[in-house]
Amino acid sequence: VIRCRAAVAWAVGKPLSLEEVEVAPPKAGEVRIKIVAAGICGTDENLLQGFFPNADFPVIPGHEGAGIVESIGEGVTSVKPGDKVMPVCLPQCGECSFCLNPESNYCLKTHFSESQNLLPDKTSRFTCKGKQIHHFLWVSTFAEYTVIPEYAVVKIDAAAPLDKVCLLGCGFSTGYGAAINTAKVKPGSSCAIFGLGGVGLSVVMGCKAAGASRIIAVDINKDKFAKARELGATDCINPQDFKKPIQEVLTDMTGHGVDYSFEAIGHADTMTAALASCNMSTGVCIMVGELASGSVIPLDPMLVLSGRTWKGTLLGGWKMRDSLPKLVSSYMEKKFNSDLLITHTLPIAKVNEGFELLRAGKSIRSVLLF
Repeated sequence: VIRCRAAVAWAVGKPLSLEEVEVAPPKAGEVRIKIVAAGICGTDENLLQGFFPNADFPVIPGHEGAGIVESIGEGVTSVKPGDKVMPVCLPQCGECSFCLNPESNYCLKTHFSESQNLLPDKTSRFTCKGKQIHHFLWVSTFAEYTVIPEYAVVKIDAAAPLDKVCLLGCGFSTGYGAAINTAKVKPGSSCAIFGLGGVGLSVVMGCKAAGASRIIAVDINKDKFAKARELGATDCINPQDFKKPIQEVLTDMTGHGVDYSFEAIGHADTMTAALASCNMSTGVCIMVGELASGSVIPLDPMLVLSGRTWKGTLLGGWKMRDSLPKLVSSYMEKKFNSDLLITHTLPIAKVNEGFELLRAGKSIRSVLLF
């Protein structure tokens, strides 16, 4: 058993508490990782605000991170102690019907199908003050050591800087892949991105990489516009500057609406606005943001009857265990610069400060270091 620091969420809506926790050794098929760096993602904020109805508290959040294998359980073959690795919040068991389908990146082990609050044997490896602490998406990167099933761990390039590539575990990959894999943005096309957080700005990067000629960034926080332009946005607009609905503004700007629209916020009203802002016949709208579980989106069926496509994306459509090592290699080859998304680097003791920056719209990505 290892004793180490972790940021524990004891209850919904409460600040995280830095605690000493006990981390049990890995059982068969599990890997214990020393986490070096972890990103703060909007999904962690959603967890703390109670958006996950099937999440159990107390819990150690965090699902974006990178570290080094400390030890392995019986039967683990893909990694060994000392390897640089990243945990993935979307497992790839390699055996279910979705994993076997080359067009799918879903896995039946993911939290939509099977709770990931405890490890697959329905026990936790974390205890604190004599109490069982739950895992989050089997990852829990806000702990200095964490235990994860082998099929949610990926070995990466030994030269990769962990404090930088940790973003590839969720935020960057989700946005970039939404453009490249899910939308399949075509060269010369027009795109609109609603929400310029870490994920939305990664969509901007993906649209630019795909060769889009017009990339319209939409946000009510004008402080995000300079970064959006740096990453490839051609236009930046604030819906509050217009009297008419933003979908009408975008339609006026482009003639018949954009070719591709992306919602990276997670609000019902912006989901329908994003759908209405793409071309009524051939437009494709990608749902990237997470709505609170149980949310309902009112929809005029004429929005899709005329031919629009509305689809969701989970972690940007990547089969993470297959794709993440390649994404890290692309980062090392400077094919994209996800470092531009990192606005703050904080010690784990300042985790609550990181969340305050996120809520205030003052950060894009904060990275926590142990």
